[in-house]
Amino acid sequence: MRAIINTRPGGPEVLELQERPTPEPGLGQVRVRVRASALNRADLSQRLGSYPAPPGSPSDIPGMEYAGEVDALGPGSTMWPVGTRVMGIIGGGAHAEFVCVHEREVLPIPSAHSFEEAAAIPEVFLTAYDALFRQLDVRIGERIVVHAIGSGVGTAVLQLARLGGVTVIGTSRSASKLERAKELGLVHAVDASTKDWAAGVEAIAGTNGVHAVVDLVGGDYLGANLRVLALRGRLLVVGLTAGNRSELDLGIVLRKRLKIIGTALRSRALEEKAALAREFSQAVIPFFESRQLRPVIERVVPFDRIADAHTEMASNTNFGKLVLTW
Repeated sequence: MRAIINTRPGGPEVLELQERPTPEPGLGQVRVRVRASALNRADLSQRLGSYPAPPGSPSDIPGMEYAGEVDALGPGSTMWPVGTRVMGIIGGGAHAEFVCVHEREVLPIPSAHSFEEAAAIPEVFLTAYDALFRQLDVRIGERIVVHAIGSGVGTAVLQLARLGGVTVIGTSRSASKLERAKELGLVHAVDASTKDWAAGVEAIAGTNGVHAVVDLVGGDYLGANLRVLALRGRLLVVGLTAGNRSELDLGIVLRKRLKIIGTALRSRALEEKAALAREFSQAVIPFFESRQLRPVIERVVPFDRIADAHTEMASNTNFGKLVLTW
């Protein structure tokens, strides 16, 4: 099979298209013929050598999500017949023509969705669903701040929150991304390129603040995140594109009785991932079927131009997902 290989740590030029043995599915696994995948920040970090693949995933083949057809069944696999259109998120190895995954982590592709659309769903919408309803436990009528609203996860959080009756205040350093987010239903937009973006949030939320913050940026956003949170507010740290260091004022955490939560899907155990997949299939997939939710795609790129996709994502100009196809 053809696969994208990280030949060494470095820039996009270290990515090579090579031939590798086609994997065989093990106990409880299915082999998927990958038709499309998508690019994620984790793939860039892995290429740079700063975010190695978890145990059990290929160390040199990146890719965390796939869409394609079940091609072969491993021993004891009964859930997905050969030929079924499926998608999912894995620890790595999806930037190849074939990938083997445990059948319990697999998701069905919503009807009438192309492989390209399906490839843009798993990572961002699973992360968004888990963040909102399993980690933060947001409720109808609450107010939340979502940073990097124009990112793949940001656009997914926005759509799911609106379906759940939650008011979203979205931030971005790009005025054009804020405008495009309004097409997805964003009402309250804050320009995070200003020195005091928290003042913009406070002008919208009022003195009571917001109930939760979904932080896809990290770094020096921490202080302002705590500032805009209401009493007993919750902060979920999902991404660290601005860095993993910041000064923490414990006094405000105590006074407001705040909760600070960290999350990552990639390193979770099979049982956790399987439970999330089944819950997501029942609770969220029907909204894709009815087109109340939709994947947001910036561009579809052939796998032989993956270096260009890495460069584009690193420039932070894309709105939504960059999808790769064979």
